[in-house]
Amino acid sequence: MNICVYCASSDAVAPAYFRAAEALGQMIAQRGDTLIYGGAGIGLMGALARAVKAGGGHVIGVMPRVLAAEPITFALLDEFVITDDMRERKARMEALADAFLVLPGGFGTLEELAEILTLRQLREHTKPVVLLNIQGFYEPLIALFEHYYREGFAKPWRELYAVYDDVAAALAYVDTYKPILPPRKWFEPGGEA
Repeated sequence: MNICVYCASSDAVAPAYFRAAEALGQMIAQRGDTLIYGGAGIGLMGALARAVKAGGGHVIGVMPRVLAAEPITFALLDEFVITDDMRERKARMEALADAFLVLPGGFGTLEELAEILTLRQLREHTKPVVLLNIQGFYEPLIALFEHYYREGFAKPWRELYAVYDDVAAALAYVDTYKPILPPRKWFEPGGEA
């Protein structure tokens, strides 16, 4: 299985987040899965990729040209895909992935998550999306999603994503995931404008 992981490139985050990235990388390698990720060798991205490679796993990095010119690329990539820009990068990662796992991250990770959820909502894909809620990191975002539902800005279709605080449980969810189509957001009675 090709598992796309969105996560931080920051080295300034707490050790618990690094441990989760390493545990996920180890499990991806043990399972014989392929990691699809942003291609960096720094932050959680680097910890994740190093753990996959240490376990004998396969790593595909996808990076826009502007970042590929910087000295941040993970040196042991099995495949390195360079795209023209961030939009192409996200599309390429989506096309390669069978599932999306989202470790804690910053604005870039949030933007990737928002796009993949929007595409899921619009039936552009039916792949699983899992938030790894390490140390409760995503609680404020989940609360914001609930606010959207209460205020009528999104249909309360929580099946768009799953939330786990444990890496093994998140992968077990991916293994047993059965695709279902979301409601047709704008075209059914009660849909938002």
